[in-house]
Amino acid sequence: MIKGIVGYKVRKGKDVQPILLTLISHAMQYPGLRSAENLISEKDGSVVAMLSTWEKFEDWRVWKESKITQELLRQAETLLMGEPRVTTYSIMPTVRLV
Repeated sequence: MIKGIVGYKVRKGKDVQPILLTLISHAMQYPGLRSAENLISEKDGSVVAMLSTWEKFEDWRVWKESKITQELLRQAETLLMGEPRVTTYSIMPTVRLV
């Protein structure tokens, strides 16, 4: 499994939540999505992210490269300080703690 993160630094007074909700709604249409949530930094409320869990990298890539996702990310840019930061992480097996 992998985690996909789309991070934002939002301009003061701008509301990026509708676009984040639309991104999650759009992601729910794709196979391989296991979960998705929007996060906001406790330290700096202008830092937000959409965190999603996917079965495999290919599932994430198909969603990320879709025309609708790309359009939503373009729409978000007018609300942001800089471009959205898109990253992926593989989930590493961990040792069970007793």
